[in-house]
Amino acid sequence: MFIPRQALVAILLLCLAAVAHADVVKPALVEISVFSEGRFRIELRASIEALLTGINGQYQDTTQAPTSDEYDRLREMQAADLHVEFDTFRQKMLDAIEVRFDGRRADMSIAEVNIPVPGYTKVPRISEIVLEGPVPDDARSLTWLYPIAFGDNAVRVRQVDERNQQWHWSAWQWIREEKTSEPFSLTEVFSPPGFLDIVSEYVGAGFDHIIPDGLDHILFVFGLFLFSAKVRPLLWQITMFTIAHSITLALAMTGVIELPAKVVEPLIALSIAYVGIENIWHRTLHNSRLVLVFMFGLLHGLGFASMLSDFGMPNDAFATALISFNVGVEFGQLAVIGLATLLIGIWFGNKTYYRQLVAIPGSLMISAVGLYWTWERLAL
Repeated sequence: MFIPRQALVAILLLCLAAVAHADVVKPALVEISVFSEGRFRIELRASIEALLTGINGQYQDTTQAPTSDEYDRLREMQAADLHVEFDTFRQKMLDAIEVRFDGRRADMSIAEVNIPVPGYTKVPRISEIVLEGPVPDDARSLTWLYPIAFGDNAVRVRQVDERNQQWHWSAWQWIREEKTSEPFSLTEVFSPPGFLDIVSEYVGAGFDHIIPDGLDHILFVFGLFLFSAKVRPLLWQITMFTIAHSITLALAMTGVIELPAKVVEPLIALSIAYVGIENIWHRTLHNSRLVLVFMFGLLHGLGFASMLSDFGMPNDAFATALISFNVGVEFGQLAVIGLATLLIGIWFGNKTYYRQLVAIPGSLMISAVGLYWTWERLAL
């Protein structure tokens, strides 16, 4: 049994070490506004560093790409310097993406490029690229093409009647392959998506925020699992975590509370480190741990809210979308726990050596990753 146990610890160390340096590859979010006066405006939010280095949806994180070192170099650049780097990419982007009205390709130009300060160098920096162009007279439909070489994307269209101060959003279309979007009608007011459409869309978004996009949340849940592979201690911890992040997600999305990312992100990383450390020092579940897990859940809920704010919420189905997103998050967490149970809990959870050769080494690595992320996210 000695070799399998060594192998297990080695796998844990390798996996967690990889996570420490991983930067998640996020899909682009694209919002196209078509104005009644005869022009359109595209607001495209994506990682310019990933675009410049060809890191797209085929990679779960940037470390898997052969250009990861160049990505890290760009990620540390000041906004003005990255602007200069992007200038060489402008024409390539204009040649590759397409907006078509009734099948005819539209002319467009890049009007603005808004790049944030470097921030946390291992958290994706999302820049905004604004494109504009004319809308042909009597255009009836619009299609969008964003090449898969640039990554996955989600797109929606807004019809804007400036004279009457009215606008109507379409539903999102998620595109994960090399294909043109389904046509967006420009002659009819978009009908609001149905209940099942909203549930499906936001459950999927919540799940994606955990797997594969939520490496820090995955690591935190895995830390809760390592404390004890038995059902009851894990159930208590996950319950506290779920209640807490549901509360702050709802409060943040309704505008009741708001904390800047420069506060939330380091604290989330620190919560990961603390869970790992406490796994080492405590053998049994106690009330103080449940209180701490609850407090950490409040922080993670603010992290979930950040992603959901970027994705957008339907005004006429806010509660449905919020609950659906939270359900998707829970499905993601359950998937993490289920996988950990299949790979570790069933085989090693009841062994006498579980704590010494699984829980403690894994928790040490979780703590190291959490501390590294904390230091990195504080190093502006």
